[in-house]
Amino acid sequence: MAFLGLSLLLPTLADTVIWPDKSGPNRDGTVPEAIAPLVATEWDETSGKNLVWKTALPEEGHSTPVIIGDTLWFTSANPEGTKQYLDAVDQKSGKLIHHHLLFENGNPEPLGNKVNNYAAPSCVADATGLYIHFGTYGTAKIDPTNLKVLWQRRDINCNHFRGPGSSPVLVGNLIVLTFDGVDDQFVTALDKGTGKTVWLTKRSTDYGDLDENGKPVRDGDMRKAYGTPAAVLVGEQWQLISVGSRALFGYEALTGKELWTITHDNYNAAIRPLTKDGLAFIHTGSSRAHWLGVRLDETTLGDVTKSHVVWDRDKRNARFSSPVIVGERLYQVTEGGIVSCLNYRTGDQLWSDRLPGTHIAPILAAGDRFYVFSESGSCVVLKAGDTKEILAENHLEVGLQACPAVGEDGALFLRTKTHLYKIGKQ
Repeated sequence: MAFLGLSLLLPTLADTVIWPDKSGPNRDGTVPEAIAPLVATEWDETSGKNLVWKTALPEEGHSTPVIIGDTLWFTSANPEGTKQYLDAVDQKSGKLIHHHLLFENGNPEPLGNKVNNYAAPSCVADATGLYIHFGTYGTAKIDPTNLKVLWQRRDINCNHFRGPGSSPVLVGNLIVLTFDGVDDQFVTALDKGTGKTVWLTKRSTDYGDLDENGKPVRDGDMRKAYGTPAAVLVGEQWQLISVGSRALFGYEALTGKELWTITHDNYNAAIRPLTKDGLAFIHTGSSRAHWLGVRLDETTLGDVTKSHVVWDRDKRNARFSSPVIVGERLYQVTEGGIVSCLNYRTGDQLWSDRLPGTHIAPILAAGDRFYVFSESGSCVVLKAGDTKEILAENHLEVGLQACPAVGEDGALFLRTKTHLYKIGKQ
């Protein structure tokens, strides 16, 4: 462990959980309405404009910080995946106050790609503690007031093949975990107080990928996914919308019962579904993925592939970056930088244009603005509307893959590959 003034900087559980989830308090990439006007639209690393602090990070990761009181919490790992950490940074000073080795792994699976790392899933937080997840390598609940491990599970496993990616979701008294590996595919819920398994539901997908010997082709590579479920209230029932390879599902959140499914042709799903006005907006995965608008109501039961898909956009869709909805519009960006504005009710495109760079980080919305981040360090701020309008173009030395986080004073916390930045109006 490494501590700097730890006794003074650790939060108490009575502190407000400000940013509890990688997608924010609303779990949809939008900044709360009261905070949105406080978020800066312009910054520059060279001149120092609106750059409050910049802190070097000791290890790799692109998990998003969650914010409890004055502290940012996030995970990291060494490049080999043999050591996985929980980190804490004081949001006022930028000091790294905690770099705690949580899990050690004897023989981590190779990543086999340049995008992922061993600390991709983000933490979630509530008034009872902090939940840390590293996929097959382990899950734990921590008391941030004393760093005590309240419970941990290292027996929920799969072969991720390209590393873990799905983040946990809190629903009521449950923490929901998603495992879409090459060897096993399931969703499971743990009691958030004890860590004990409440339910586990296997994917019912017919992957259609068996060779002449009855073995999955490409060692099961077409079965993996990295999605984080969306929790939505349908009638009086909480449901989880979970996207896997070749199919997506609606599960009853409290029991894990499969309620409905839609089949599709993609894999590697990583974008979290969005919901609004009785519709779910679901991305099916990989580079040729579809965006689907799906009707959600009490009739959404069984195989609804042909009955409840309201619209289907089959090209120029995001691959990694999660979209946002502002007003009546959905905004997305492809990996290659094509930004498009869609009518979320119909899927019709209103405008599109290309921005420079590669785009993996999710879009952030603050009021009538949305922020598009690239791997090269640029951030283009656009005005939400039916025509393209750029409000600002900003630059950092290193780009983003992680979701941005926002403090209660409107400060932006941007985790790049090497540093954590605080951007605030000055």
